[in-house]
Amino acid sequence: MSNGELRTWIEPDHRSISVVRQCALLGLARSSRYYRPRGETAENLALMKQIDALYTERPFYGSRKLSLLLGVNRKRVQRLMRLMGIEAVGPRRRTTRPHPGHRIYPYLLRNLEVLRPDQVWCSDITYIPLKHGFLYLVAVMDWFSRCVLSWRLSNTLEGTFCREALNEALSRAQPEIFNTDQGSQFTSVTFTGRLESCGVSISMDGRGRALDNVFIERLWRSVKYEEVYLREYADGWEAEERLSSYFQFYCEERIHQGLGYQTPAEVYRGKE
Repeated sequence: MSNGELRTWIEPDHRSISVVRQCALLGLARSSRYYRPRGETAENLALMKQIDALYTERPFYGSRKLSLLLGVNRKRVQRLMRLMGIEAVGPRRRTTRPHPGHRIYPYLLRNLEVLRPDQVWCSDITYIPLKHGFLYLVAVMDWFSRCVLSWRLSNTLEGTFCREALNEALSRAQPEIFNTDQGSQFTSVTFTGRLESCGVSISMDGRGRALDNVFIERLWRSVKYEEVYLREYADGWEAEERLSSYFQFYCEERIHQGLGYQTPAEVYRGKE
C-alpha cells in the first residue's frame, strides 16, 4: 500500500495508541503526520505569515524590500525566506531548488495550444502557515480545466509527498505532458522515472520565469486569499481537513470566468 493509503489508518484520537506509535507500527515516518511543531519562535512564525502574505501579493519583492516594509533585520528575513523556500528570482516563487545531479528537462509549453483535459498537467509547492508552525502543500492540476487532481501536505520538503500526489493523480488518468519547476522534488529519478514509465513527456519551467506555470500560481493565490488567510489552522490535522473542503469547493462549485463560468470539475469531466 502507498504511504497515502497507510496514513488513512491513523486514528489521532485513539485512546491507547499514540500517533507516534501508530506511525511506527505502519512503517511511516512520524513527520508525515505532523507529529511535532516546527522549531521557530512565535514571533518568527508571525513574521513568516506576514512575509508570505506580502510575497503572495508582490512576488517580485526580495528580502531587501520586505525587510524595509516589515521593519526588521534583512538577514532575519533572508533566513526565514530560505526556510519558507521563497526568493525573488524575477517574479518566480522558489519553493523548490534544483539538485545538481538531476537531469533538467526542456520547457515544452511555449507556443503550445492546450485544447483538452489531460493534455497538460502541472504541479508546484507552496507554504502553508499554522498557528504554531507551518507545512508545505503540493498539488497536481489539469492545465486546461484548472481541476485539482490530487494534493498532499508535508512538514518537510522531502520528495515523498510529491510522489504520493503524482501517484494519486495517475490513478485517475494520464497526461500527455507534465510540467513542473526545476526543484529537486520534481527532478528526482523516482519522480521523473514514474512519468517516463507511463510514457508522459516531461516539461520544466525556465529558471526565474513566472509565467511558465501560471495557472497553478493562480491556484495558490486563490487558496491563500479564499481559505488560508481567512483562518488560523491549529495543526496539520485541521489544515488537511479545511484544505480538503476548499479543494472540493474549488473544483466542484467555484465557477471560473476563464472557463465560461463553469467549474473545473465540469470542464474536466467534459472529456468523457
